[in-house]
Amino acid sequence: MRLVFAGTPETAVPSLEALLGSSHEVAAVVTRPDAPAGRGRRLTASPVGARAAEAGVEVLKPAKARDPEFLDRLRVIAPDCCPVVAYGALLPREALDIPRHGWVNLHFSLLPAWRGAAPVQRAILHGDDVTGAATFQIEEGLDTGPVYGVLTEPIRPDDTTGSLLGRLADAGSGLLLDTMNGIEAGVLEPRPQPAEGVSQAAKLTPEDGRVDWHRPALHVDRLVRACTPAPGAWTSFRDTRVKLGPVRPRPEAGGGLGPGELRAGKKEVLVGTATHPVALGEVQPQGKRRMAAADWARGVGLTGEDALI
Repeated sequence: MRLVFAGTPETAVPSLEALLGSSHEVAAVVTRPDAPAGRGRRLTASPVGARAAEAGVEVLKPAKARDPEFLDRLRVIAPDCCPVVAYGALLPREALDIPRHGWVNLHFSLLPAWRGAAPVQRAILHGDDVTGAATFQIEEGLDTGPVYGVLTEPIRPDDTTGSLLGRLADAGSGLLLDTMNGIEAGVLEPRPQPAEGVSQAAKLTPEDGRVDWHRPALHVDRLVRACTPAPGAWTSFRDTRVKLGPVRPRPEAGGGLGPGELRAGKKEVLVGTATHPVALGEVQPQGKRRMAAADWARGVGLTGEDALI
């Protein structure tokens, strides 16, 4: 089939690679406009846009998917289907109607669970044991379209959003390619999503990443892993922000620490929660590099009055 692929971040690159290496023709790629990045805040192409340019594929970067020039160009290209992975913008009806097989999205959840922008983050935060990916026909509703295929993936106790999303991106690229093959062969028919089990995956904001030490250790662990690498988990220490890497629940450490209270040893730093302590992993004080928590504690010279807020 003649395809136009839509995607933006690094997690969409494995799917683009799979399609570029297939029998299908990737006639063009749609991605978000170049954005400032790095310390110099220079305009930088998205990972998908950069890979497409490297492969010699036409790259379209509309400010909005309803821009007349973009829609006209899409009609000229005349794709049979438009596979999508994390494009990052809503598609209007005018765009949805152009390819004869529509737009097919690879979404990183087992629909109808976790519809929305942050399915992997929400699955970890919620404590799900299993997640997965699904390919579905895009409608005007948010992730409501009929499903072509699914795969499942266990959520490991130490998974962060970064590690889990990486596995789903790799496995999902095969699912998306299989879906394109099935549509071309005429052997795949999408099935409506069930009415039960719907949940919404709203985006996590930087403020959502602030750790509340009055919550149970289990929640603190899930929150930090869900916010790693983005939007980032953090806490306050001596009125400055400290970024946190994944923590380790330490029920065997017993009680004795109130919420946010610190106890530093030679090799670990414990923080009290509403239940049992957690051991800090890496921390990053404001304006400094990431470091092991024990090194940080020695550097700041913890006192009995210090706590995380």
